[in-house]
Amino acid sequence: MKLQTHIPFQKQSDNLISYHSDVLLLGSCFAEHIGEKLHYHKLKSLCNPFGILFHPKAIETLIGSSVEGTKYSEGDVFFHQEQWHSFDAHSKLSSSSKEALLERLNVLREQTFKQIKKATHVIVTLGTAWVYRFLKSDSIVANCHKVPQQEFSKELLSVEEISESLSRIIGLITTTNPNCTIIFTVSPVRHLKDGFVENTRSKAHLISAIHKTLEIHTACFYFPSYELMMDELRDYRFYNEDMLHPNPVAVNYIWDKFQQVWFTDEARAFSKRIDAVQKSLEHKPFNPQSKSHQDFLRRLDLEKSDILAQFPHITF
Repeated sequence: MKLQTHIPFQKQSDNLISYHSDVLLLGSCFAEHIGEKLHYHKLKSLCNPFGILFHPKAIETLIGSSVEGTKYSEGDVFFHQEQWHSFDAHSKLSSSSKEALLERLNVLREQTFKQIKKATHVIVTLGTAWVYRFLKSDSIVANCHKVPQQEFSKELLSVEEISESLSRIIGLITTTNPNCTIIFTVSPVRHLKDGFVENTRSKAHLISAIHKTLEIHTACFYFPSYELMMDELRDYRFYNEDMLHPNPVAVNYIWDKFQQVWFTDEARAFSKRIDAVQKSLEHKPFNPQSKSHQDFLRRLDLEKSDILAQFPHITF
C-alpha cells in the first residue's frame, strides 16, 4: 500500500554541484536553509549578502546594481526609528551610522558582483509575488523597515511582470557569467499574513512565471521545493510551531532531494565525510584524558588532514 505520493526526480544538468563549485543563493528565508546546509557541508557558497529578499523585483534590483556597478549614495538611504535603512536591503544591514550603512552596502554589492562572476551555480528562491510600492518614489521596495503602511501601496505582481523580471535576472547573470547554471525554486514557507487565498494566488503566479520563463531560457532549471512540501510532506508535523515554516525534518528531506538531483555522486559521498567530521567536532567526552579519546582525536586529525589536502578551501 502506498501512503505517500512521490515526485519523480532525475539529475537535470551536466553542470552538477561538486566541491569545486561556487554557489550564490538569493531569495527568501528558504534560501537561507539551503545556504546553511551548503556552509555546514563546507561547499563554497555565498547566501543573501543583502539579507532575505522575498520577491523577484528585490532580487533583480540587487543583481542589477551589482552587475552595473551602481554605487549607493546618501539619496539611497533614509533615517527611521533611530537607524539608517535601505529599501533595497534587509533590516539586518541597518545601522545607527549612515556612513557605515553606505560602506557596507557598497562592499556587499561588490562582493555580490564578484560572486556572480565566478559562480558555477546561482540558486534563486522566490517567496512571494506580493510587493510594496513606496508612494513617494513610486518604486517597489525589498523591505518596508516598519515605515507606516499608508506610505505604501500593496500590489500582486502579474505572471507577465514576474516572468519579465526573471528574464532580466537571467540576462544580467549570463552576460556577466555565460557558463553559470541558474536554478529557480519557490519557497515552501506560507505567507499567511497576506491571507490564505492571497498566499495561494502568490505562489501560483510565481510557479507559472518561472515555467513561462523556462520555456524561453532552456538552459535554466526548476527545483520543486514547494511541491515537495505540499505533496510529499503534506502534514503539519513537518512544520514549525508557527505552522508556516518547514521544520528541520522537512528541510533535511528537501535538502536530501536537492542533493540527489544537483550533486555529483562524488560530492554526495564527500559530504557524508564532512558530516561525520562535523559531528565528531561536537563530541563531548566523559574523560578528555582517556586513551580512547586521544585515539579518537588522532583519527579525527588524520581525517581532517586528508580532507584539507584534497580541498584547501575547507576550514573546520
